[in-house]
Amino acid sequence: MVNSNYSALPLTSPAIELQSSHPPTKSGAAAAANGAVHAKKLTKQDSFLGEVDDDDGADNTEHDELPLMGGDGPAGPPEGSGVSGAVFNLATSIIGAGIMALPATMKVLGVAVGLVSILVMGVLSEVTIELLVRFSARCRALSYGELVHRALGRPASVVAQMCIIINNAGVLVVYLIIIGDVMSGSLKHMGVIDQLIGHDGEWDNRRLLILFVLVLFLAPLCALERIDSLSLSSAASVALAIVFVLVSCVIAAVKLAEGKISAPRMGPDFSSRAAMLDLLVVIPIMTNAFICHFNVQPIYNELKEKTPSNMYNVGRISTVLCVAVYALTAVSGYLLFGDDTESDVLTNFDKDLGIRFSSVLNYIVRIGYIIHLVLVFPVVHFSLRQTVDALVFGESAPHSRKKMLALTAVLLALIYLGSTMIPNIWMAFKFTGATTGLALGFMFPALMALRLDKEGAEHLGRGEKLLALGMLGLAIVVSIVGVAGNVYTLKSKSD
Repeated sequence: MVNSNYSALPLTSPAIELQSSHPPTKSGAAAAANGAVHAKKLTKQDSFLGEVDDDDGADNTEHDELPLMGGDGPAGPPEGSGVSGAVFNLATSIIGAGIMALPATMKVLGVAVGLVSILVMGVLSEVTIELLVRFSARCRALSYGELVHRALGRPASVVAQMCIIINNAGVLVVYLIIIGDVMSGSLKHMGVIDQLIGHDGEWDNRRLLILFVLVLFLAPLCALERIDSLSLSSAASVALAIVFVLVSCVIAAVKLAEGKISAPRMGPDFSSRAAMLDLLVVIPIMTNAFICHFNVQPIYNELKEKTPSNMYNVGRISTVLCVAVYALTAVSGYLLFGDDTESDVLTNFDKDLGIRFSSVLNYIVRIGYIIHLVLVFPVVHFSLRQTVDALVFGESAPHSRKKMLALTAVLLALIYLGSTMIPNIWMAFKFTGATTGLALGFMFPALMALRLDKEGAEHLGRGEKLLALGMLGLAIVVSIVGVAGNVYTLKSKSD
Protein backbone atom coordinates (compact mmCIF):
# COMPACT_ATOMS: atom_id res chain seq x y z
CA MET A 1 0.00 0.00 0.00
CA VAL A 2 1.15 3.56 -0.68
CA ASN A 3 1.90 5.64 2.43
CA SER A 4 -1.20 7.70 3.29
CA ASN A 5 0.97 10.77 3.87
CA TYR A 6 1.53 11.05 0.12
CA SER A 7 -0.78 11.86 -2.75
CA ALA A 8 -0.08 11.39 -6.45
CA LEU A 9 -0.21 14.20 -8.97
CA PRO A 10 -2.31 13.58 -12.10
CA LEU A 11 -0.42 11.91 -14.93
CA THR A 12 -0.79 15.08 -16.99
CA SER A 13 1.33 17.00 -14.49
CA PRO A 14 4.74 18.02 -15.87
CA ALA A 15 6.42 16.76 -12.68
CA ILE A 16 5.47 13.15 -12.00
CA GLU A 17 6.55 12.57 -8.44
CA LEU A 18 5.02 11.97 -5.03
CA GLN A 19 4.21 15.09 -3.02
CA SER A 20 4.11 15.02 0.79
CA SER A 21 1.12 16.47 2.58
CA HIS A 22 3.43 17.55 5.48
CA PRO A 23 5.94 20.41 5.36
CA PRO A 24 9.35 19.05 4.31
CA THR A 25 12.28 19.02 6.64
CA LYS A 26 15.59 20.57 5.63
CA SER A 27 16.93 17.24 4.41
CA GLY A 28 13.58 16.51 2.77
CA ALA A 29 13.73 19.80 0.89
CA ALA A 30 17.19 18.94 -0.39
CA ALA A 31 15.94 15.56 -1.56
CA ALA A 32 13.01 17.24 -3.29
CA ALA A 33 15.36 19.63 -5.04
CA ASN A 34 17.47 16.69 -6.19
CA GLY A 35 14.31 14.98 -7.50
CA ALA A 36 13.34 18.09 -9.43
CA VAL A 37 16.74 18.18 -11.10
CA HIS A 38 16.49 14.53 -12.12
CA ALA A 39 12.93 15.08 -13.37
CA LYS A 40 14.32 17.57 -15.89
CA LYS A 41 17.47 15.72 -16.94
CA LEU A 42 17.75 12.25 -18.31
CA THR A 43 20.66 10.25 -17.11
CA LYS A 44 23.27 8.85 -19.47
CA GLN A 45 21.77 5.94 -21.39
CA ASP A 46 22.61 3.67 -24.29
CA SER A 47 20.93 4.51 -27.56
CA PHE A 48 20.39 2.02 -30.34
CA LEU A 49 23.36 3.44 -32.26
CA GLY A 50 25.62 4.60 -29.47
CA GLU A 51 25.33 6.56 -26.26
CA VAL A 52 23.55 9.74 -25.28
CA ASP A 53 25.06 11.88 -22.54
CA ASP A 54 23.01 14.19 -20.41
CA ASP A 55 24.19 17.63 -19.41
CA ASP A 56 25.69 16.68 -16.09
CA GLY A 57 27.14 13.29 -17.00
CA ALA A 58 25.19 11.44 -14.31
CA ASP A 59 25.69 7.73 -13.80
CA ASN A 60 23.50 5.55 -15.99
CA THR A 61 22.39 3.41 -13.07
CA GLU A 62 20.01 6.15 -11.86
CA HIS A 63 16.45 4.88 -11.72
CA ASP A 64 13.69 6.41 -13.79
CA GLU A 65 11.10 6.60 -11.02
CA LEU A 66 7.84 6.46 -12.94
CA PRO A 67 4.70 5.34 -11.10
CA LEU A 68 3.64 1.75 -11.65
CA MET A 69 0.51 1.03 -13.64
CA GLY A 70 -2.60 -0.17 -11.83
CA GLY A 71 -2.46 -1.53 -8.30
CA ASP A 72 -3.32 0.44 -5.18
CA GLY A 73 -3.94 3.93 -6.46
CA PRO A 74 -2.09 5.76 -9.20
CA ALA A 75 1.36 4.98 -7.86
CA GLY A 76 0.76 1.28 -7.24
CA PRO A 77 2.59 -1.03 -4.82
CA PRO A 78 6.39 -1.08 -4.77
CA GLU A 79 6.67 -4.61 -6.15
CA GLY A 80 7.54 -5.17 -9.79
CA SER A 81 8.99 -7.70 -12.17
CA GLY A 82 12.62 -8.55 -12.73
CA VAL A 83 14.33 -8.63 -16.12
CA SER A 84 13.38 -12.29 -16.66
CA GLY A 85 9.70 -11.63 -15.92
CA ALA A 86 9.75 -8.62 -18.24
CA VAL A 87 11.36 -10.73 -20.99
CA PHE A 88 8.59 -13.32 -20.67
CA ASN A 89 5.88 -10.63 -20.84
CA LEU A 90 7.44 -8.90 -23.86
CA ALA A 91 8.17 -12.19 -25.66
CA THR A 92 4.59 -13.28 -24.99
CA SER A 93 3.37 -10.02 -26.54
CA ILE A 94 5.35 -10.91 -29.67
CA ILE A 95 4.84 -14.68 -29.94
CA GLY A 96 1.11 -14.98 -30.37
CA ALA A 97 -1.03 -16.08 -33.25
CA GLY A 98 1.38 -14.52 -35.76
CA ILE A 99 3.67 -17.50 -35.43
CA MET A 100 0.96 -19.72 -36.94
CA ALA A 101 0.91 -17.65 -40.17
CA LEU A 102 4.71 -17.71 -40.65
CA PRO A 103 4.91 -21.13 -42.40
CA ALA A 104 2.40 -19.80 -44.95
CA THR A 105 4.53 -16.69 -45.47
CA MET A 106 7.54 -18.96 -45.93
CA LYS A 107 5.59 -20.81 -48.61
CA VAL A 108 5.21 -17.50 -50.47
CA LEU A 109 8.67 -16.00 -49.88
CA GLY A 110 10.77 -19.16 -49.98
CA VAL A 111 13.11 -20.36 -47.25
CA ALA A 112 16.10 -18.07 -47.91
CA VAL A 113 14.12 -14.85 -48.43
CA GLY A 114 11.78 -15.74 -45.57
CA LEU A 115 14.62 -16.24 -43.08
CA VAL A 116 16.27 -12.96 -44.10
CA SER A 117 12.91 -11.19 -43.72
CA ILE A 118 12.43 -12.57 -40.19
CA LEU A 119 15.92 -11.41 -39.17
CA VAL A 120 15.54 -7.93 -40.68
CA MET A 121 12.10 -7.41 -39.12
CA GLY A 122 13.44 -8.54 -35.75
CA VAL A 123 16.36 -6.08 -35.88
CA LEU A 124 14.14 -3.15 -36.97
CA SER A 125 11.60 -4.00 -34.28
CA GLU A 126 14.33 -3.98 -31.62
CA VAL A 127 15.54 -0.58 -32.87
CA THR A 128 12.06 0.91 -32.51
CA ILE A 129 11.60 -0.66 -29.04
CA GLU A 130 14.79 1.06 -27.87
CA LEU A 131 13.56 4.32 -29.40
CA LEU A 132 10.36 4.05 -27.36
CA VAL A 133 12.26 3.34 -24.14
CA ARG A 134 14.68 6.19 -24.77
CA PHE A 135 11.95 8.77 -25.43
CA SER A 136 9.69 7.42 -22.68
CA ALA A 137 12.46 8.10 -20.18
CA ARG A 138 13.05 11.55 -21.68
CA CYS A 139 9.36 12.53 -21.75
CA ARG A 140 8.41 10.55 -18.62
CA ALA A 141 5.48 8.98 -20.48
CA LEU A 142 3.47 6.16 -18.92
CA SER A 143 1.91 4.71 -22.07
CA TYR A 144 2.35 4.57 -25.82
CA GLY A 145 -0.48 7.05 -26.36
CA GLU A 146 0.94 9.50 -23.82
CA LEU A 147 4.36 9.35 -25.46
CA VAL A 148 2.85 10.11 -28.88
CA HIS A 149 0.85 12.93 -27.29
CA ARG A 150 3.95 14.59 -25.86
CA ALA A 151 5.95 14.20 -29.06
CA LEU A 152 3.34 14.76 -31.79
CA GLY A 153 0.31 16.32 -30.09
CA ARG A 154 -3.21 15.27 -29.14
CA PRO A 155 -4.56 14.42 -32.63
CA ALA A 156 -1.65 12.05 -33.31
CA SER A 157 -2.15 10.52 -29.86
CA VAL A 158 -5.79 9.75 -30.63
CA VAL A 159 -4.77 8.12 -33.94
CA ALA A 160 -2.12 6.03 -32.15
CA GLN A 161 -4.62 4.92 -29.51
CA MET A 162 -7.12 3.94 -32.19
CA CYS A 163 -4.37 1.93 -33.92
CA ILE A 164 -3.64 0.09 -30.67
CA ILE A 165 -7.33 -0.66 -30.18
CA ILE A 166 -7.82 -1.95 -33.73
CA ASN A 167 -4.57 -3.92 -33.74
CA ASN A 168 -5.01 -5.55 -30.34
CA ALA A 169 -8.70 -6.25 -30.79
CA GLY A 170 -7.91 -7.84 -34.17
CA VAL A 171 -5.17 -9.98 -32.63
CA LEU A 172 -7.47 -11.17 -29.85
CA VAL A 173 -10.18 -12.01 -32.38
CA VAL A 174 -7.59 -14.08 -34.26
CA TYR A 175 -6.74 -15.96 -31.04
CA LEU A 176 -10.38 -16.93 -30.59
CA ILE A 177 -10.66 -17.96 -34.27
CA ILE A 178 -7.65 -20.26 -33.89
CA ILE A 179 -9.02 -21.74 -30.67
CA GLY A 180 -12.35 -22.42 -32.38
CA ASP A 181 -10.82 -23.87 -35.55
CA VAL A 182 -8.45 -26.17 -33.70
CA MET A 183 -10.95 -27.39 -31.13
CA SER A 184 -14.07 -27.79 -33.31
CA GLY A 185 -12.50 -28.08 -36.76
CA SER A 186 -13.36 -26.46 -40.08
CA LEU A 187 -14.68 -27.54 -43.47
CA LYS A 188 -11.33 -29.04 -44.52
CA HIS A 189 -9.90 -30.12 -41.14
CA MET A 190 -11.02 -32.13 -38.13
CA GLY A 191 -10.96 -30.54 -34.70
CA VAL A 192 -9.54 -31.96 -31.50
CA ILE A 193 -13.02 -32.48 -30.02
CA ASP A 194 -14.16 -34.33 -33.15
CA GLN A 195 -11.19 -36.68 -32.96
CA LEU A 196 -11.56 -37.31 -29.24
CA ILE A 197 -15.32 -37.72 -28.74
CA GLY A 198 -16.85 -37.58 -32.24
CA HIS A 199 -19.41 -35.22 -33.78
CA ASP A 200 -22.19 -35.85 -31.25
CA GLY A 201 -23.30 -33.23 -28.75
CA GLU A 202 -23.00 -29.49 -28.38
CA TRP A 203 -19.25 -29.70 -27.74
CA ASP A 204 -18.83 -29.73 -31.52
CA ASN A 205 -20.40 -26.25 -31.74
CA ARG A 206 -17.59 -23.79 -32.54
CA ARG A 207 -19.25 -20.72 -31.04
CA LEU A 208 -20.15 -22.55 -27.84
CA LEU A 209 -16.58 -23.83 -27.48
CA ILE A 210 -15.12 -20.34 -27.87
CA LEU A 211 -17.61 -18.92 -25.36
CA PHE A 212 -16.77 -21.68 -22.87
CA VAL A 213 -13.01 -20.95 -23.10
CA LEU A 214 -13.64 -17.20 -22.91
CA VAL A 215 -15.75 -17.32 -19.76
CA LEU A 216 -13.98 -20.10 -17.88
CA PHE A 217 -10.32 -19.36 -18.65
CA LEU A 218 -9.77 -16.00 -20.35
CA ALA A 219 -12.05 -13.74 -18.30
CA PRO A 220 -10.38 -14.49 -14.90
CA LEU A 221 -6.90 -13.78 -16.33
CA CYS A 222 -8.09 -10.60 -18.07
CA ALA A 223 -9.54 -9.35 -14.76
CA LEU A 224 -6.02 -8.95 -13.28
CA GLU A 225 -5.04 -5.30 -12.87
CA ARG A 226 -1.24 -5.42 -13.24
CA ILE A 227 0.74 -6.83 -16.13
CA ASP A 228 3.51 -8.12 -13.84
CA SER A 229 0.86 -10.45 -12.32
CA LEU A 230 1.03 -12.30 -15.64
CA SER A 231 4.77 -13.02 -15.50
CA LEU A 232 4.34 -16.69 -14.52
CA SER A 233 1.62 -17.33 -17.09
CA SER A 234 3.77 -15.58 -19.70
CA ALA A 235 6.71 -17.83 -18.83
CA ALA A 236 4.46 -20.86 -19.24
CA SER A 237 3.19 -19.56 -22.59
CA VAL A 238 6.74 -19.06 -23.90
CA ALA A 239 7.63 -22.58 -22.73
CA LEU A 240 4.61 -24.01 -24.60
CA ALA A 241 5.58 -22.11 -27.75
CA ILE A 242 9.08 -23.60 -27.50
CA VAL A 243 7.55 -27.09 -27.07
CA PHE A 244 5.57 -26.52 -30.27
CA VAL A 245 8.73 -25.45 -32.09
CA LEU A 246 10.75 -28.40 -30.82
CA VAL A 247 8.08 -30.95 -31.76
CA SER A 248 7.71 -29.43 -35.25
CA CYS A 249 11.48 -29.42 -35.77
CA VAL A 250 11.87 -33.03 -34.59
CA ILE A 251 9.10 -34.22 -36.93
CA ALA A 252 10.60 -32.29 -39.85
CA ALA A 253 14.11 -33.62 -39.09
CA VAL A 254 12.89 -37.25 -38.94
CA LYS A 255 10.99 -36.94 -42.21
CA LEU A 256 13.94 -35.16 -43.84
CA ALA A 257 16.32 -37.95 -42.75
CA GLU A 258 13.91 -40.57 -44.15
CA GLY A 259 13.74 -38.74 -47.48
CA LYS A 260 10.03 -37.98 -47.15
CA ILE A 261 10.42 -34.21 -47.64
CA SER A 262 11.11 -32.69 -51.03
CA ALA A 263 13.55 -29.81 -51.46
CA PRO A 264 11.87 -26.52 -50.49
CA ARG A 265 11.79 -23.43 -52.71
CA MET A 266 14.44 -20.89 -51.69
CA GLY A 267 12.89 -17.74 -53.18
CA PRO A 268 9.51 -16.28 -54.16
CA ASP A 269 7.40 -17.73 -56.97
CA PHE A 270 6.93 -15.27 -59.85
CA SER A 271 5.26 -17.73 -62.22
CA SER A 272 1.67 -16.50 -61.92
CA ARG A 273 -0.40 -13.42 -61.10
CA ALA A 274 -1.83 -15.14 -58.00
CA ALA A 275 1.71 -15.78 -56.71
CA MET A 276 2.62 -12.12 -57.29
CA LEU A 277 -0.46 -10.97 -55.37
CA ASP A 278 0.41 -13.29 -52.48
CA LEU A 279 3.87 -11.72 -52.40
CA LEU A 280 2.39 -8.22 -52.10
CA VAL A 281 0.14 -9.08 -49.16
CA VAL A 282 2.51 -11.39 -47.26
CA ILE A 283 5.13 -8.71 -46.45
CA PRO A 284 2.81 -6.78 -44.07
CA ILE A 285 2.06 -10.09 -42.31
CA MET A 286 5.80 -10.55 -41.73
CA THR A 287 6.17 -7.01 -40.33
CA ASN A 288 3.19 -7.57 -38.04
CA ALA A 289 4.84 -10.63 -36.45
CA PHE A 290 7.07 -8.51 -34.17
CA ILE A 291 4.57 -5.84 -33.09
CA CYS A 292 4.66 -5.56 -29.30
CA HIS A 293 5.29 -1.84 -28.92
CA PHE A 294 1.99 -1.12 -27.18
CA ASN A 295 3.24 -3.14 -24.16
CA VAL A 296 6.72 -1.61 -23.92
CA GLN A 297 5.75 1.20 -21.53
CA PRO A 298 3.62 -0.92 -19.15
CA ILE A 299 6.39 -3.52 -18.91
CA TYR A 300 9.05 -0.84 -18.42
CA ASN A 301 6.98 0.90 -15.74
CA GLU A 302 6.72 -2.30 -13.69
CA LEU A 303 10.41 -3.22 -13.65
CA LYS A 304 11.89 -3.47 -10.16
CA GLU A 305 15.11 -1.85 -11.40
CA LYS A 306 13.54 0.71 -13.72
CA THR A 307 16.45 1.89 -15.89
CA PRO A 308 16.61 2.29 -19.68
CA SER A 309 19.60 -0.06 -19.86
CA ASN A 310 17.60 -2.83 -18.14
CA MET A 311 14.73 -2.37 -20.58
CA TYR A 312 17.16 -2.41 -23.51
CA ASN A 313 18.34 -5.81 -22.26
CA VAL A 314 14.73 -6.98 -22.02
CA GLY A 315 14.09 -5.94 -25.62
CA ARG A 316 17.28 -7.51 -26.97
CA ILE A 317 16.81 -10.85 -25.20
CA SER A 318 13.16 -11.00 -26.25
CA THR A 319 14.03 -10.22 -29.87
CA VAL A 320 16.74 -12.90 -30.08
CA LEU A 321 14.38 -15.46 -28.54
CA CYS A 322 11.54 -14.57 -30.90
CA VAL A 323 13.71 -14.53 -34.03
CA ALA A 324 14.92 -18.06 -33.20
CA VAL A 325 11.41 -19.33 -32.46
CA TYR A 326 9.96 -17.72 -35.59
CA ALA A 327 12.70 -19.01 -37.89
CA LEU A 328 12.44 -22.59 -36.64
CA THR A 329 8.64 -22.57 -36.77
CA ALA A 330 8.44 -21.10 -40.27
CA VAL A 331 11.00 -23.50 -41.76
CA SER A 332 9.77 -26.67 -40.02
CA GLY A 333 6.11 -25.92 -40.80
CA TYR A 334 6.85 -25.26 -44.47
CA LEU A 335 9.03 -28.37 -44.74
CA LEU A 336 6.31 -30.55 -43.22
CA PHE A 337 3.39 -29.43 -45.37
CA GLY A 338 4.93 -27.70 -48.41
CA ASP A 339 2.39 -26.16 -50.78
CA ASP A 340 -0.44 -27.55 -48.62
CA THR A 341 0.53 -25.26 -45.72
CA GLU A 342 -2.57 -23.47 -44.43
CA SER A 343 -2.73 -19.85 -43.28
CA ASP A 344 -3.10 -21.29 -39.76
CA VAL A 345 -0.55 -24.13 -39.74
CA LEU A 346 -2.12 -25.64 -36.60
CA THR A 347 -5.00 -26.88 -38.71
CA ASN A 348 -2.53 -28.97 -40.75
CA PHE A 349 -1.83 -31.09 -37.67
CA ASP A 350 -5.02 -33.15 -38.05
CA LYS A 351 -3.59 -35.79 -40.38
CA ASP A 352 -1.08 -38.62 -40.27
CA LEU A 353 2.39 -37.07 -40.28
CA GLY A 354 4.02 -40.25 -41.59
CA ILE A 355 6.03 -41.03 -38.45
CA ARG A 356 5.53 -43.07 -35.27
CA PHE A 357 3.22 -41.64 -32.58
CA SER A 358 1.79 -39.23 -35.14
CA SER A 359 -1.59 -38.87 -33.45
CA VAL A 360 -0.03 -38.24 -30.03
CA LEU A 361 2.28 -35.58 -31.45
CA ASN A 362 -0.65 -33.94 -33.21
CA TYR A 363 -2.55 -33.64 -29.93
CA ILE A 364 0.51 -32.29 -28.12
CA VAL A 365 1.07 -29.61 -30.76
CA ARG A 366 -2.52 -28.44 -31.02
CA ILE A 367 -3.61 -28.61 -27.39
CA GLY A 368 -0.29 -27.15 -26.19
CA TYR A 369 -0.61 -24.17 -28.48
CA ILE A 370 -4.24 -23.58 -27.53
CA ILE A 371 -3.08 -23.31 -23.90
CA HIS A 372 -0.32 -20.95 -25.09
CA LEU A 373 -2.90 -18.66 -26.72
CA VAL A 374 -5.04 -18.71 -23.57
CA LEU A 375 -2.02 -17.47 -21.60
CA VAL A 376 -1.03 -14.86 -24.22
CA PHE A 377 -4.55 -13.44 -24.51
CA PRO A 378 -4.58 -11.45 -21.22
CA VAL A 379 -1.20 -9.82 -21.96
CA VAL A 380 -2.48 -8.30 -25.21
CA HIS A 381 -5.83 -7.52 -23.59
CA PHE A 382 -4.07 -5.53 -20.84
CA SER A 383 -2.80 -2.83 -23.22
CA LEU A 384 -6.11 -2.84 -25.11
CA ARG A 385 -8.05 -2.15 -21.92
CA GLN A 386 -5.53 0.45 -20.77
CA THR A 387 -5.76 2.29 -24.10
CA VAL A 388 -9.57 2.24 -24.23
CA ASP A 389 -9.67 3.50 -20.64
CA ALA A 390 -7.31 6.40 -21.44
CA LEU A 391 -9.14 7.30 -24.66
CA VAL A 392 -12.65 7.21 -23.19
CA PHE A 393 -12.08 8.42 -19.62
CA GLY A 394 -8.82 10.39 -19.93
CA GLU A 395 -5.26 9.71 -18.72
CA SER A 396 -5.90 11.31 -15.32
CA ALA A 397 -9.17 9.51 -14.54
CA PRO A 398 -9.17 7.91 -11.05
CA HIS A 399 -8.66 4.17 -10.86
CA SER A 400 -11.75 2.09 -10.18
CA ARG A 401 -11.93 -1.68 -9.84
CA LYS A 402 -15.59 -1.70 -10.91
CA LYS A 403 -14.83 0.38 -14.00
CA MET A 404 -11.97 -1.92 -14.92
CA LEU A 405 -14.15 -5.05 -14.62
CA ALA A 406 -16.98 -3.47 -16.61
CA LEU A 407 -14.56 -2.41 -19.35
CA THR A 408 -13.08 -5.92 -19.43
CA ALA A 409 -16.53 -7.47 -19.81
CA VAL A 410 -17.51 -5.13 -22.65
CA LEU A 411 -14.25 -5.69 -24.53
CA LEU A 412 -14.44 -9.48 -24.19
CA ALA A 413 -18.03 -9.47 -25.48
CA LEU A 414 -17.07 -7.40 -28.55
CA ILE A 415 -14.03 -9.59 -29.24
CA TYR A 416 -16.21 -12.70 -29.05
CA LEU A 417 -18.67 -11.21 -31.55
CA GLY A 418 -15.78 -10.38 -33.88
CA SER A 419 -14.53 -13.97 -33.75
CA THR A 420 -17.90 -15.20 -35.05
CA MET A 421 -17.85 -12.81 -38.04
CA ILE A 422 -14.28 -12.90 -39.48
CA PRO A 423 -13.70 -15.99 -41.68
CA ASN A 424 -9.98 -16.72 -41.12
CA ILE A 425 -6.79 -15.39 -39.57
CA TRP A 426 -5.14 -14.66 -42.93
CA MET A 427 -7.77 -12.00 -43.66
CA ALA A 428 -7.27 -10.32 -40.27
CA PHE A 429 -3.46 -10.37 -40.42
CA LYS A 430 -3.31 -8.98 -43.97
CA PHE A 431 -5.18 -5.79 -43.07
CA THR A 432 -3.85 -5.16 -39.55
CA GLY A 433 -0.30 -5.85 -40.74
CA ALA A 434 -0.58 -3.33 -43.58
CA THR A 435 -2.17 -0.61 -41.44
CA THR A 436 -2.10 -0.53 -37.64
CA GLY A 437 0.84 -2.91 -37.23
CA LEU A 438 3.14 -0.81 -39.43
CA ALA A 439 1.92 2.41 -37.81
CA LEU A 440 2.59 1.23 -34.23
CA GLY A 441 5.83 -0.60 -34.93
CA PHE A 442 7.59 1.75 -37.33
CA MET A 443 5.76 4.93 -38.36
CA PHE A 444 5.04 6.47 -34.97
CA PRO A 445 8.46 5.64 -33.40
CA ALA A 446 10.25 7.17 -36.41
CA LEU A 447 8.03 10.27 -36.41
CA MET A 448 8.51 10.77 -32.67
CA ALA A 449 12.28 10.51 -33.02
CA LEU A 450 12.39 13.06 -35.84
CA ARG A 451 10.03 15.49 -34.07
CA LEU A 452 11.87 15.40 -30.74
CA ASP A 453 15.17 15.90 -32.56
CA LYS A 454 13.76 18.88 -34.48
CA GLU A 455 12.50 20.51 -31.27
CA GLY A 456 15.85 19.99 -29.54
CA ALA A 457 14.40 17.70 -26.84
CA GLU A 458 16.67 14.91 -28.07
CA HIS A 459 19.70 15.09 -30.36
CA LEU A 460 19.95 12.29 -32.91
CA GLY A 461 23.14 11.44 -34.72
CA ARG A 462 23.29 11.49 -38.51
CA GLY A 463 23.02 7.70 -38.67
CA GLU A 464 20.02 7.73 -36.34
CA LYS A 465 18.22 10.33 -38.46
CA LEU A 466 18.83 8.36 -41.63
CA LEU A 467 17.63 5.17 -39.96
CA ALA A 468 14.45 6.85 -38.71
CA LEU A 469 13.76 8.33 -42.16
CA GLY A 470 14.45 4.97 -43.81
CA MET A 471 12.07 3.10 -41.47
CA LEU A 472 9.37 5.72 -42.02
CA GLY A 473 9.71 5.56 -45.80
CA LEU A 474 9.81 1.76 -45.83
CA ALA A 475 6.72 1.53 -43.61
CA ILE A 476 4.74 3.92 -45.83
CA VAL A 477 5.66 2.04 -49.02
CA VAL A 478 4.87 -1.38 -47.51
CA SER A 479 1.57 -0.08 -46.12
CA ILE A 480 0.43 1.35 -49.47
CA VAL A 481 1.47 -1.76 -51.39
CA GLY A 482 -0.08 -4.08 -48.78
CA VAL A 483 -3.44 -2.30 -48.67
CA ALA A 484 -3.58 -2.08 -52.48
CA GLY A 485 -2.73 -5.77 -52.78
CA ASN A 486 -5.36 -6.76 -50.20
CA VAL A 487 -8.06 -4.71 -51.93
CA TYR A 488 -7.15 -6.11 -55.35
CA THR A 489 -7.14 -9.67 -54.00
CA LEU A 490 -10.61 -9.25 -52.48
CA LYS A 491 -11.90 -7.69 -55.70
CA SER A 492 -10.46 -10.54 -57.79
CA LYS A 493 -12.09 -13.17 -55.56
CA SER A 494 -15.46 -11.40 -55.71
CA ASP A 495 -15.27 -11.27 -59.51
